[in-house]
Amino acid sequence: MNAGQQYIDLFVQQEQVLCSHAPEIMNMLRPKALEHFKQSGFPSLKDEDYRYTDVSKAFSHDYGLNLKRLAIPVNPNDAFRCDVPNLSTSLYFVINDAFYSQALPKMSLPEGVYVGDMKGFAERYPELAVRYYGKAALTEKDAVAALNTLLVQDGFVVYVPENIKLERPIQLVNIFRSDVDLMANRRVLVIMEPHAEAKLLVCDHSVDNVKFLGTEVVEIFVGEGAYFDYYNLEESSISTTRFSSLFVKQGVRSNVLVNGITLNNGLTRNNYHISLEGEDGETILCGMAIQDRRQHVDTYTHITHGVPNCTSTELFKNVLNDQSTGIFSGRILVEKDAQKTMAYQTNRNMCMTRTAHMYSKPQLEIYADDVKCSHGMTTGQLDEQALFYMQSRGLSYEEARLMLSVAFTSDVIEYVRLSPLKDRLRHLVEKRFRGELARCADCGICK
Repeated sequence: MNAGQQYIDLFVQQEQVLCSHAPEIMNMLRPKALEHFKQSGFPSLKDEDYRYTDVSKAFSHDYGLNLKRLAIPVNPNDAFRCDVPNLSTSLYFVINDAFYSQALPKMSLPEGVYVGDMKGFAERYPELAVRYYGKAALTEKDAVAALNTLLVQDGFVVYVPENIKLERPIQLVNIFRSDVDLMANRRVLVIMEPHAEAKLLVCDHSVDNVKFLGTEVVEIFVGEGAYFDYYNLEESSISTTRFSSLFVKQGVRSNVLVNGITLNNGLTRNNYHISLEGEDGETILCGMAIQDRRQHVDTYTHITHGVPNCTSTELFKNVLNDQSTGIFSGRILVEKDAQKTMAYQTNRNMCMTRTAHMYSKPQLEIYADDVKCSHGMTTGQLDEQALFYMQSRGLSYEEARLMLSVAFTSDVIEYVRLSPLKDRLRHLVEKRFRGELARCADCGICK
């Protein structure tokens, strides 16, 4: 039996149980997702966009799923303390793939704002749930997104009505917790109405020494003149496999920042699909990964300029050590009517050992004739002359190497528009390069 068929069989056998513990808005999309998944199956290594990531192998292990939504014996509010100085957030938790509702933040949100689980959102705003849920995710082109839509039972929703600005960032902490090998399917839906503003920080952590497999679909809708920042910080474990697909649709004069940082992981595949659908929109898409051992980070990006006068800036960096593997495949598509487009794509990589591997494929596809677009890639090693110069000024080889590595990643961190988070990331990156496990010092659940 192939890996894809076992999940089809699982759904057929457990459909009633799965649907009985999920809101109807999620159940409505399962038939189409099943059809798409049957047609495509998991991508193979012959697929140009998955040449270096064996998806079928990643999903072939016998993982357990909590379809009956049994309670997990952990209180994250007692165990987790975010130690980012001066960063005050509205803090929420997802345990495996279930929203933790037993103890919600005490601070009140502005009237009309919703932050919580999908079921509550569908009950409170049924028309919005139907209008937005599943409308950005490309299940016909993304097999893992189709599988997620097929099996997901809960979700995290951020809805900010027109003209409302959230002063306090929202923080979502995803926690993997299990005594047996576990698969979890997570969903995030963000709706920013015209001229709304918000920031969302998502942190991924793994607990216990078992294998975890996570699928995640993030759908973000940003209306006219709205501002939205999305930060994802992955600090999981070497036994965690994660497939994430993020889809963004932007309106007129909207501004979106997406920044994904991987500090510790096992195997990670990040898909970014961003569609600029309103004039004068601006997108900043960036990220970095620090890898060692046999860690694997595969990044795929696709930015579509469908209308004139939009700007996109893309920057991804990888630092690879030991036998780690990094992949970057990025495409910018400029449609024929998207005149006056400005689009810039950059990928920079540093291999610290001869046994580390980096594969990069930046791409531009342009059908308009009045544009400013560029793309570039470099892969190399630490500058030996710079190392020699710093050692000649009294620094040890290890300290010089550390300083150059930290400096290499600094411009990705500079895009962060939360000063306390920016400072904390600098500290975490330095710890990571020193060989320390990157985790929050006061987090009682991370090992």
